[in-house]
Amino acid sequence: MTDKDSRLIVSEHEEITQIGFVDRNILEEANIQQIGEEIATLIDSKANPKILLNFENVEHLSSAALGTLITVNTKVKQKGGQLRLASIDKQIYEVFVITKLNKLFQIHDTTDKALGSFK
Repeated sequence: MTDKDSRLIVSEHEEITQIGFVDRNILEEANIQQIGEEIATLIDSKANPKILLNFENVEHLSSAALGTLITVNTKVKQKGGQLRLASIDKQIYEVFVITKLNKLFQIHDTTDKALGSFK
């Protein structure tokens, strides 16, 4: 933890890093930037990161947050890792479909399904 409070809830499940979000609404630029930095630090700390982003508590995402997710995906792939998204609200999922991001990300209904999908 740094001087500012973490925007993430992080836990390890075997070699998989599960990340949940403190905020129900991920809309503010400063928070999105902090989330991106915190996730980047977690990715950098692993040789082949296996990251599960759990959106269970998230009700709203801004387009800037989607951009951060794309950056996270690129960073994970550059390190030979795997990224999964789980428990995305139906309305948020619609945005993924409209923007075709559902093709970029592996999205699962539940965290259990997402955990089971890691190789």
